[in-house]
Amino acid sequence: MTIQWFPGHMAKARREVTEKLKLVDIIFELVDARIPFSSRNPMIDEIIQHKPRLVLLNKADMADKETTKEWLAFFADRGIQSLAINSQAGEGLKQITIASREILKEKFDRLKAKGVKPRAIRAMIVGIPNVGKSTLINRLAKRNIAKTGNTPGVTKSQAWIKVGKEMELLDTPGILWPKFEDQEVGIKLAITGAIKDTLLNLHDLTIYSLKFLERVYPERLKDRYKLTELPDDAALLFDHIGRLRGCLMGGGMVDYDKVAELVIREIRSDKFGPLSFEKPSDF
Repeated sequence: MTIQWFPGHMAKARREVTEKLKLVDIIFELVDARIPFSSRNPMIDEIIQHKPRLVLLNKADMADKETTKEWLAFFADRGIQSLAINSQAGEGLKQITIASREILKEKFDRLKAKGVKPRAIRAMIVGIPNVGKSTLINRLAKRNIAKTGNTPGVTKSQAWIKVGKEMELLDTPGILWPKFEDQEVGIKLAITGAIKDTLLNLHDLTIYSLKFLERVYPERLKDRYKLTELPDDAALLFDHIGRLRGCLMGGGMVDYDKVAELVIREIRSDKFGPLSFEKPSDF
């Protein structure tokens, strides 16, 4: 399965991000805590270059806590400060300003020494589609400013948003990269909802997901679908889930399309509990 998605507004967004860099003090790079590696756009390193950054592992409530700790250590080892947050519930957001001040302390001390009056931190939020940028902005601003949605590609322009007196944020559209060198990256992005479902083969995604659960979280898979043991054949597992959940066609045949939609929907809605689809040791 080959997954690519690079609409025209994403190419435009890349140009706009590059142009606006000189206006900001720091980059907030938002990633999905379930896939911190796969949800980092490698173009971002190239675009922002040496600009200070804070990596925010969003949707941390949906990720395996122990694995998230490993990722925070992974970034720290590379000299990149990071935080685990849940923008939907507002958890961990107070630390963002504190961490930003810490990262920018030397810069603001230099400005103060030159007689420049203290001002708000100017930050740019970047990240792939559907990673939660607009939800984070609304939480930080404490009002609904940025448009949100469960489908990728909602934000298609840039806007400055004031967050009290402490910070000014520049929202940007989600940017994917033109080509996934590793197709497994595309699959993980698809499973977690960063790519529109209309572009996907849900059967392939479901088979990958079930194999992943079988390998990493076998007991959760058994509990969810009332299995005493896991079948070797994916078709047998599809059949079992279909009959258990009533995903049937005329004549009692299992509707594989409905089974695929069901499994992916349950993964995305946290029915298996917090899941991390990758660990630092994988790379």
